[in-house]
Amino acid sequence: MSEIILHHYPTSPFAEKARLLLGFKGLSWRSVKISPVMPKPDLTALTGGYRKTPVLQIGADIYCDTALIARRLEQEKASPAFFPEGREMITATFAAWADSVVFQHAVSLVFQPESVAVRFASLPPDAVKAFVADRAGLFSGGTATRLSTELAKHQWPTIMARLEQQLQREDGDFLFGEPSIADFAMAHPLWFLKGTPVTSPLVDVYPAVSAWLARVIGFGHGAFSEMTSQEALDVARHCAPAALPDEVFNEPNGFKAGQQVSIAATDYGVDPVEGELLFAGSEELILRREDLRAGVVHVHFPRFGFRVEAK
Repeated sequence: MSEIILHHYPTSPFAEKARLLLGFKGLSWRSVKISPVMPKPDLTALTGGYRKTPVLQIGADIYCDTALIARRLEQEKASPAFFPEGREMITATFAAWADSVVFQHAVSLVFQPESVAVRFASLPPDAVKAFVADRAGLFSGGTATRLSTELAKHQWPTIMARLEQQLQREDGDFLFGEPSIADFAMAHPLWFLKGTPVTSPLVDVYPAVSAWLARVIGFGHGAFSEMTSQEALDVARHCAPAALPDEVFNEPNGFKAGQQVSIAATDYGVDPVEGELLFAGSEELILRREDLRAGVVHVHFPRFGFRVEAK
């Protein structure tokens, strides 16, 4: 069986979410460090252009977006579950809200000038400038809009007061009783905020939240070892993609299996990936593409939050 490979970098909040997912499942994995900014030639050889972090690789199958990565890891190891029985919809829906709305607020707060000055104090000015320019490109062309710092500061107490209230329940070790995908989606924006003393108090003043966050972070990252990006490309090239899911092809807009299409995120990082549409299920889309360095790969995307266009 092919190893689990995570393409990530240490300070990425969504990568921290993926690392915690792996830790919660108790899975062993290989770590491929990628650049926080473009270009990322070895990564995009696998994905076909998708540039967001992280990306999960299992053999010649490439999984984009942590919402889908969680579902793939659930297939890898069913227990403990990300989507507890009877709470599948509420945990997934809460996670989607945290990954979008709460994350948007965290980004705005982390990148306020006072926080940036501390966060990037050790980097040369050119590196900071390159990072800011890269993020401007990342957040252009999609539906996601950057919240002003003022609005994020204004709304943040409401988010945190509701979270504190939820966690003050008698059984409030986790958001919905037992741990779920909701906890990991909510944890990573708060982990991001705790990265500097400027924004850490926005979390620390809430005792129930702080105790809960420590429990989630306490799951750790599992057992992992380093791998080079070239080694990951070699793995893809020497593996055959897995069989397609046993689910009826379902595409309400008339796209057909075998059709050449492009798939792109709708919120930000909207770089399209072109290939042959192999599968469209209730949660997942799969493209077949071929690369000189990676060989034949299947690139997997969530249905929700991604669009399909004809080529």
